[in-house]
Amino acid sequence: MPLSRRAAAELPGNFWLVFGGCGSAVLAAAFPGLGIGFLGVALAFGLTVLTMAFAIGHISGCHLNRAVSVGLVVAKRFPASELSPDLAARLSAALWARACSS
Repeated sequence: MPLSRRAAAELPGNFWLVFGGCGSAVLAAAFPGLGIGFLGVALAFGLTVLTMAFAIGHISGCHLNRAVSVGLVVAKRFPASELSPDLAARLSAALWARACSS
């Protein structure tokens, strides 16, 4: 699979993780009476990772976490030359999610 396609697949994956997971944490902190609590935040993060694993896992491996990608590079299971575009896609997705949540 070409690097451009894998990076493009990670973009909506990271958007969904930041928007759904971090967004639920912000809601839980901003509105304590909402009822989402710790369990709701944990479920939101788990479900975002699960949905993206099914949606983009076959394309990019669905790392979603930058620490996973860096760990795979250190373990020599992911090419170091592909780390920068991968991280750039994740950063742009996080900024996109941040812009949509405002």
